[in-house]
Amino acid sequence: MATDAKTMSATICTPVVLTVYIFTFLIGLPSNLLAFYTFLVKVRQKPTPVDILLLNLTISDISLLIFLPFKMVEAISDGAWPLPAFLCTLTSFIFYSSIYISSLFLMAISVERYLGVAFPIKYKLRRRPAYATAASMVFWVVGCAHCSIVYIVQYQDLNRTAFSDNRSHCYEDFSDKQLLVLLPVRLELFLVLFCLPFTVTIFCYVNFVRILVALPNIPVRRKQRAVGLAVATLFNFVVCFAPYNLSHVVGFVQNKSPTWRVYPLLLSTLNAALDPAIFYFSSTAVQRAFTKCLAGLWHKLRTFVVPCHLPCLTCCGEGGREVEAASGDEAEGSTT
Repeated sequence: MATDAKTMSATICTPVVLTVYIFTFLIGLPSNLLAFYTFLVKVRQKPTPVDILLLNLTISDISLLIFLPFKMVEAISDGAWPLPAFLCTLTSFIFYSSIYISSLFLMAISVERYLGVAFPIKYKLRRRPAYATAASMVFWVVGCAHCSIVYIVQYQDLNRTAFSDNRSHCYEDFSDKQLLVLLPVRLELFLVLFCLPFTVTIFCYVNFVRILVALPNIPVRRKQRAVGLAVATLFNFVVCFAPYNLSHVVGFVQNKSPTWRVYPLLLSTLNAALDPAIFYFSSTAVQRAFTKCLAGLWHKLRTFVVPCHLPCLTCCGEGGREVEAASGDEAEGSTT
């Protein structure tokens, strides 16, 4: 009965899941690749801490987007996993690692922005790209180390692994032995890799915006960018990360893995499509790159559409002249 209910639920949510995955892939991949190229050029020319952090954030998003087609195949199969078993573990590891690595880098960017306006002189003197590089390495190690629980749980019970009893679903049903390890780690993920970065980000951006708005000699455009950056980042935390991490708390209290985790995981996936908004407000180079790219696409669209309409307009014009000529002949005949 439980299996039938799960199958029905998977069938119902399949169109929604697939739609979110396709939207995230189509929007997130090109925008993140464009941002990646822009930040890579900046870092190679003149590296700054914020550019290094943003470059790593794009790498995290791109890694998730590369494995997103595997999740699309899973959605098309009504929640079943038709691919090789090792891809299930690898895809889950990449997905969860990307979520928490992104939250750490968003926190680091907020700290960098806050220090730049709160202590402009001291921070400028001590600002070093090497510090951002070292912090990035720590974030990658911490995020991947925590999410290696995916592999630990898989081999915790060799008779069951991360698949369900019929070995058709990926990382859904767990034995009591697996839950004994998994649930406390999920609670730690909630406290250490979500609550802590979220609290630091709120503090930094509230004060960042407050200081910039109070300064009279700051251009209005820069103040608007600051507000946009803060809103986009906090929206990312609240909408993309909070629901999924709250499912960890619910699972720990109920002593089981919630079956509805697929929906907040969808919101977490959207993070890869929403991060480009943060890139846009964080860097003028990305703004110019996005504007140039959109202008180029619009120009190509116009050059493609206009020639297609010219034959139609010509035919319509000739048809109109023929109608006018026919009407003129009829009028002449009636007059005669």
